[in-house]
Amino acid sequence: MGVSRRRIFAYLKNFIMSDRRVRVRFAPSPTGPLHMGGVRTALYNYLFAKKLGGDFLLRIEDTDQARFVPGAEQYIVDALAWCGISPDEGIGVGGRLADHGPHAPYRQSDRKPIYRQYADQLLAAGHAYFAFDTPEELEAIRERAKSAGNPNWQYNSITRTSMKNGLTLPEDEVSRLLASGHPYVIRVKMPRNEEVKFEDRIRSWVSVNTLNLDDKVLLKGDGMPTYHLANVVDDHLMEISHVIRGEEWLPSAPLHVLLYRFFGWEQPEFAHLPLLLRPDGNGKLSKRDGDRLGFPVFPLNWVNEETHETASGYRERGFYPSGFVNMLAFLGWNPGTNQEIFTLDELVEAFSIDKVHRAGARFDFEKATWFNQQHLRQRSPEVLVEEYRAGVQAEYGIAVSEDFAAKAIALFLDRAEFVSDLVGAAPYLFARPDAYEPQTVAKKWTSESGSHLGQLVALWEATDYREESLEAAFKAFLADSGLGFGAVGPVLRLAIAGTTQGPSIFGVMELIGRLECEARVAQAVAQLSPA
Repeated sequence: MGVSRRRIFAYLKNFIMSDRRVRVRFAPSPTGPLHMGGVRTALYNYLFAKKLGGDFLLRIEDTDQARFVPGAEQYIVDALAWCGISPDEGIGVGGRLADHGPHAPYRQSDRKPIYRQYADQLLAAGHAYFAFDTPEELEAIRERAKSAGNPNWQYNSITRTSMKNGLTLPEDEVSRLLASGHPYVIRVKMPRNEEVKFEDRIRSWVSVNTLNLDDKVLLKGDGMPTYHLANVVDDHLMEISHVIRGEEWLPSAPLHVLLYRFFGWEQPEFAHLPLLLRPDGNGKLSKRDGDRLGFPVFPLNWVNEETHETASGYRERGFYPSGFVNMLAFLGWNPGTNQEIFTLDELVEAFSIDKVHRAGARFDFEKATWFNQQHLRQRSPEVLVEEYRAGVQAEYGIAVSEDFAAKAIALFLDRAEFVSDLVGAAPYLFARPDAYEPQTVAKKWTSESGSHLGQLVALWEATDYREESLEAAFKAFLADSGLGFGAVGPVLRLAIAGTTQGPSIFGVMELIGRLECEARVAQAVAQLSPA
């Protein structure tokens, strides 16, 4: 019944808002590399907008200048571009850091002059007040509260009555403090004992009593807004219809709902996405988990320009952007069908915010590599050939033909998860073995192995040296000699490849050619046969 009501609600909401253009935004802070959870948030916003013919904006929320990290903004733009998540408006259109769109600027530090008028509007309406408590005074109060057994002291509708602010001080004292340059902030005046309710597209009804909310700072004395004021003002001015963001912002949503009411603005719809969880145990997926378990949590490699801290990325690990995006889409959503492999366009067609799960999504790196493997297999043959040739050139300094590349790919594709697997799986395609597996030599190489290989070489001289004819001649030799595969097969593979692991050895032999195979057999016999 709950699911039915949710779907009915979603339908009615879409019907009611049908005359309002869908506009969503991804608004990260440039405080470091963009986490894959942030990329998923951007992806869901993008899919939602494109499905409904709307706009996707990229806005940079850099109000916390103390945490700003050089290079992080460009990283955000580059990461989304690699994923194919292209903004229609804002920062990053065409991969550039410049503004693009009618609501410029899209970087909050560039919008600083805008916010004061809205803070003043709240002050005039009695929904906000000046607070003159210094950071040292607030810290002392928190320490006293902690000593008294209250570790979670808040500046709220109860404690504000004993603080140094515009609600407790005479008007002339407030004017004097402002004129003197005394440090201050502007705080929201949270209503006392009021239920704030709003509908979330993922979590249904959310209700919070204002007794559990504090009087958040909206504007600092230097004129810089906090996230709470800036994002509400910007979402309104940029005509954002739906706010789709991470679950960690759910506790802030009641304040944002109140701000919309205080301003008299139409409120956007909210959808708070589930957390990405670590593979083992509980808690949010972090870089520490990736370092500990050996996988990236960022889309691209990252180097902090100031601290030189580094982090690995999915692109550099060999992931296709299509596989990475496909994997991310399924971390919290599914289409309700058995289909798992999607292109970005297919994800747009299938996506619905009402099919996003409420529960956290546990990350599985093995599943991530599986997604990439499926996209590798769906690669067009022409593209895959060129990727393979480029990989061989980079790895071995050898230029191989398109025909060689196509045959090598056919041999190794079933075992590969990345193009690098195709390239690195068989160095013996490009150089003769310089060593042989000791265990196989000890168990399989006998005094007769050289003779057996010599007879095979003679038989293969009469063939066209293609995989099928090489294998047929080999089987005929076994039948005529009464030998089992175990007596000859492993030593043949050892002679050609130096290892007993790999695909059809006859396919490998066709690929490297008659002369090279005969030279390798001669080398193995010379090195491994008893004197």
